[in-house]
Amino acid sequence: MNQIIQILSERRGDLGIALLQHIQISLISLLIAMVIAMPLAFWTVKHAKVAEFLLQIASILQTIPSLALLGLLIPLVGIGTVPAVIALIVYALLPIFQNTYLGLTEIDPALEEAADAFGMSRMQKLLKVELPLAMPTIISGIRTALVLIIGTATMAALIGAGGLGSFILLGIDRNNTALIIIGAVCSGALAIILSALIKWLEHASVKTALGVLAVSVLFLAGSGVYETVVNQKETITVAGKLGSEPEILINMYKELIEQGDSHVQVTLKPNFGKTTFLFSALKNGKINIYPEFTGTILETFAKTPVKTTGLSEKETYDKAKELVNKQDKLTLLRPMAYDNTYALAVKASFKQKNHLKKISDLANIPNKLKGGMTLEFIDRGDGFKGIKKLYGIDFPVKSMEPALRYQAIDQNKVNIVDAYSTDSELRQYHLSILKDNKHNFPIYQGAPLMSNDFARRHPQVVRSLNKLAGKITEKQMQEMNYEVNVKNMDPGQVAHHYLVKQHLLKEK
Repeated sequence: MNQIIQILSERRGDLGIALLQHIQISLISLLIAMVIAMPLAFWTVKHAKVAEFLLQIASILQTIPSLALLGLLIPLVGIGTVPAVIALIVYALLPIFQNTYLGLTEIDPALEEAADAFGMSRMQKLLKVELPLAMPTIISGIRTALVLIIGTATMAALIGAGGLGSFILLGIDRNNTALIIIGAVCSGALAIILSALIKWLEHASVKTALGVLAVSVLFLAGSGVYETVVNQKETITVAGKLGSEPEILINMYKELIEQGDSHVQVTLKPNFGKTTFLFSALKNGKINIYPEFTGTILETFAKTPVKTTGLSEKETYDKAKELVNKQDKLTLLRPMAYDNTYALAVKASFKQKNHLKKISDLANIPNKLKGGMTLEFIDRGDGFKGIKKLYGIDFPVKSMEPALRYQAIDQNKVNIVDAYSTDSELRQYHLSILKDNKHNFPIYQGAPLMSNDFARRHPQVVRSLNKLAGKITEKQMQEMNYEVNVKNMDPGQVAHHYLVKQHLLKEK
């Protein structure tokens, strides 16, 4: 409980922003879904076969897993709020359409005939008779849709749309239960509060319902105007992948950029999502900068295979810089010192018991191995696929989220995991890295990645970020990760302390 209170105190600003983002995404999705579903339901009241067809389509759409739907939308509309809103609209259509249709079709035919006898037009009958009678059923559908939207909107954090899901993802990544609880409880509380508000509308007049709708629209418009007015300086958006290390780095970027140019304001998007999400967001102009690794560029983004085995740090960087410049019109600045390469790690006791020093030694004990690895590592040519091919080793592996694989090896559910050489968990769980004696893993030096156009228009930003070139050793990075993940220090404070200590930033 004390940890929850401490995090709420330290991150109240972040929580407020995440809550506002969650409300915005949810209300926008709900309103658009209502605008689509309700008129269709009004029209199909007289067309039963069409209504049945649309209900089937809406039902099928709702069965699509949220991650799959987001994955399908990203190539079409990019990263961020837009694909998140589209996905949420898809899930909200069924309950709103279904309840609106049922509410209207279940009205007593005698009341319909009475309205016709009074000479009411179609619109008058809808507004004065049908909607008031169907209102409880319609509102019930809207409530169901809203609760569904608020719960599913936590997935928006995976693609950089923000919201309360950012707390949940951060908690999972750092094995911090307090963060997960805060995100989940706030999401649940928001659903209860807004659901109660909508329930109040069940027996309200059409005029009152329209008034609440107008207030919601004004809230969304007002929050957008407020953000525009507040951010009068030029805003540079810097994003990072999931994890403590990217968050530390982007905080360093922020301080260096703002120190170098007082006319810009840096907005951070930590825990933005997977590598491909960030790369797509950068190319589509959703973000301006993010830290990427030289080996990742050659292994993941090259449209034609690039040989990385045996390359030196300079050769790897030169190839990566040339590739993204020619292929994607992106600029990769000079890299930092440390090599955050992939590795295979085991417990020190397991290593000693089985006489392991290098990866090739695993060939002596394949039947004893139980792997827990990230899905990305399992599927990469410079990951497990490369290990099997180059070393001729194969053993059963379960795919796991990054933080979960370390918990699994600590609890002896697996005995070998993939790792990054700067992971704090190596120290935390007393794990040892096996030497990559056949050089399967490329060099992974981190460096800021941005578009050529942005680099050309912001030479001062380039100069500021180049101050990190050749800085940060592997030991220093692992220690900073340990401070964030284990000691629960704020990534911004850790980043600031390093910059001041290295005389890259003036102490305020």
